[in-house]
Amino acid sequence: MDGEQHWDRVYGSKAPDAVSWYRPHLERSLAFIEAAHLDRGESIIDVGGGTSTLVDDLLERGYQDITVLDVSAVAIDRAKTRLAARAADVTWLVGDVTRIELPEGRFAFWHDRAVFHFLTAAEARRSYVAAVRRALKVDGHIVVATFGPGGPEKCSGLEVARYDGDALHGEFGGSFLKVDSCTEHHTTPWGTEQEFVYCYCRMQQ
Repeated sequence: MDGEQHWDRVYGSKAPDAVSWYRPHLERSLAFIEAAHLDRGESIIDVGGGTSTLVDDLLERGYQDITVLDVSAVAIDRAKTRLAARAADVTWLVGDVTRIELPEGRFAFWHDRAVFHFLTAAEARRSYVAAVRRALKVDGHIVVATFGPGGPEKCSGLEVARYDGDALHGEFGGSFLKVDSCTEHHTTPWGTEQEFVYCYCRMQQ
């Protein structure tokens, strides 16, 4: 089963609030985005956005150029249905971030909560970083969140990689200036805790 089929099956068989990573609102992500002091017309991409409510909250805050990318068409369709008429104000992309061709220098802010840790192969991680370098504006912002050292070793039946803030930054290299990192203890819908690590960087020339 390839990635598209796997995630279509996951999203097709579970309610949006019945997956382990679900939060009603991504407060930590929103805080990073607001701290970037973007003009409301600047471009944001949510990578692996799935059925996340981040897009709803960004629209509520007046952001006007939002792209949601996910490998699962099922997840994208569910998000569009939830947003109803507001879905027309969002750019929706279905594809694998390590393979899709994103526009060069398009985005001012790249957000990823819980995609990068599924990239257990070095080649896939290199392709991901290359996609960021291509699609993010110079001095653009990037926040990536993964499972921390104390987080699960598997998620949705797949092996994951776990990182602390320095190790996560190290995957991106010297062209990304580390600004901040933090740990979050996420409570799943069934009450267990998962450790997430967030790394916030600016992409240099």
